[in-house]
Amino acid sequence: MGAYEQKKEKCGTVCLKYLLFTFNFLFWLAGGVVMAVGVWTLVEKSDYISLLSSKTYAASAYILVLAGAIVMVTGVLGCCATFKEQRRLLRVYFVLLLCIFLLEILAGILAYIYYQQLNEELKQNLRETMTQKYEQKTHEQITRAVDKLQQEFKCCGSNSSSDWAESTWIRSRDAKGRIVPDSCCKTPGELCGRRDHPSNIYKVEGGCITKLEKFILDHLKIIGAVGVGIACVQV
Repeated sequence: MGAYEQKKEKCGTVCLKYLLFTFNFLFWLAGGVVMAVGVWTLVEKSDYISLLSSKTYAASAYILVLAGAIVMVTGVLGCCATFKEQRRLLRVYFVLLLCIFLLEILAGILAYIYYQQLNEELKQNLRETMTQKYEQKTHEQITRAVDKLQQEFKCCGSNSSSDWAESTWIRSRDAKGRIVPDSCCKTPGELCGRRDHPSNIYKVEGGCITKLEKFILDHLKIIGAVGVGIACVQV
């Protein structure tokens, strides 16, 4: 009878170990997903970040990258702690779990807060950024971001193509008679911005501001959902 109970207890312990190992492996994969979303936001769409005055959008992505990296380390540590049965490793494991939980909740909260204030920020700053900093020597990144924005979203100007009439660059000799940047053109080419007819340039209702706002809001939803979602799974 004693041998049977001992065997049963040993079997239960082994099953528990493998269950925890499976959990930690899935946890490690989840960390990879979190990290990938953060890196993708920072690398793939980094140009657009330069058009935003607030750093909240970038901060929430950096937090996800950090949380994802810690999750992956924690997953490995959890596997080691499970099989080696070391109390010290288990303590570190649970402390890291708490840190990850707090970081992911923070990323989700930041994404939600910025979601609420994005429209006002874009209204106040995007037009000024585009007209005052485009094609200026100290703002090459903003010039690239504006060109990419107008071509990728098929738009011209912050609210409309007429915004470019107030541009510091358009008013200068460097523009060579352009009315809008060449990136406004449906078929970009040297000096194509001299004609602002709808057949030549993008005339989108609401301009680039509505396109950029929708793009960032969609990404904030992803960042918030991933951060809070993984945190809920941990609980």
